[in-house]
Amino acid sequence: MKRAELVAALAVLCALAPLVRAGTVRGTVNNATTGKPGAGVDVVLIQLQGGMTPVANTKSDSNGAFTFEHAGIGAQPMLIRAIYKGVNFHQPLPPGKDSVTVDVFELTSDPKTISVPSRVVIFQPNGASLIVGEEYGVKNDSAPPQAYFRPDGNFELSLPANAQLKQIAAAGPSGMPVVQAPIDKGKGRYAIAFAFRPGESDVRLSYELPYGGNAATVKVPSTYGGGRLLLVAPPSVKLTAEGLQMAGQEQGMNVYERETVAAGTVLTVSLSGTAPPPSQSDAGAPGRAENVQGGEATGAIQSVSGRLDPLKGPLVGGFCILFVLAAIFLARKPVAMTVPQQMPPESVHATEANQQQARGSANGEGLAALDRATATSLDALKDQLFRLELRRQAGTISEQEYASERAKAEQVLRELVRG
Repeated sequence: MKRAELVAALAVLCALAPLVRAGTVRGTVNNATTGKPGAGVDVVLIQLQGGMTPVANTKSDSNGAFTFEHAGIGAQPMLIRAIYKGVNFHQPLPPGKDSVTVDVFELTSDPKTISVPSRVVIFQPNGASLIVGEEYGVKNDSAPPQAYFRPDGNFELSLPANAQLKQIAAAGPSGMPVVQAPIDKGKGRYAIAFAFRPGESDVRLSYELPYGGNAATVKVPSTYGGGRLLLVAPPSVKLTAEGLQMAGQEQGMNVYERETVAAGTVLTVSLSGTAPPPSQSDAGAPGRAENVQGGEATGAIQSVSGRLDPLKGPLVGGFCILFVLAAIFLARKPVAMTVPQQMPPESVHATEANQQQARGSANGEGLAALDRATATSLDALKDQLFRLELRRQAGTISEQEYASERAKAEQVLRELVRG
């Protein structure tokens, strides 16, 4: 690979150059229920920076194919939306990708299509308010694969008395949460109209409750039954409820478990005590829940009982999102997407070391090794920048931290160019 070609590729794919040329993505809409191409489907290109803004639209042809050209493609994380039978199906488009497949599904309104095997509720005192974040794990094992959807609301949520709803978001198997418009059903009940695709999805919400005198009694209603309920609170907060068992700690927070909760159950939870709010740097720091989710870190779960082993994956993933959710709402910033993990500093250092080793050889084999190292480093750099931009947009990293991490990426770029 010539040095000039390397510079051009990095400028386009990593968005580190001041000017970015229009990128192109070619995609296919696939009907995953019938196995046939999705012909005549409306397709929208969405820019994530500054909010979810549609920037281009088209229709798939008879083979389900479509094409977009836009300056943001390849330079920033974007989203592809396919609108099939009035329902939105999304597929993330990270930097560096020039092809994408968007699956759409036939629809069903049968509520038995989904199950709710887990629910996580996190309590975080914040002065005279109690901030609560929840995540529901949702499974769709339909055969043939269908998406569960009803326009009048197909997933219902019941809030405790006096709760002020802040936000609801839902994410499909692709992991890209999208903020949902709540449908008010009255008496603290809300619903969302979200197409639950086959596989594992989740629904996240946050709300605030009064916390006068640093104490509250919260009656937590359960709309869906049969799953495990996990309650989480800081160690300085005393939490009691009927049928709960202590299940260890996660990220320094106490975890309580109730094996099975029947639909219609109202669990009375008593809380008292204060706790410092989670910092944004903690919410997004490398080596915490982000890296556990990505399988990089070990020992981050301080103590988890054997009863929680089947839920370790959903538990850790849910905690990652909910801790970030709590931090964001404490800062009064909306969240509309998952925060992927950041490349640890040691990975950047390892990348630089690999580059230096590759540059140490002057023969033909060394040049070939340099090309291989450069390609690997380019992929890692693109991945790092993609995650960094998502963290910035989600509000889980300060401008100072963003500038620092961006400077590290630019240093890697300079090392590559000098190589």
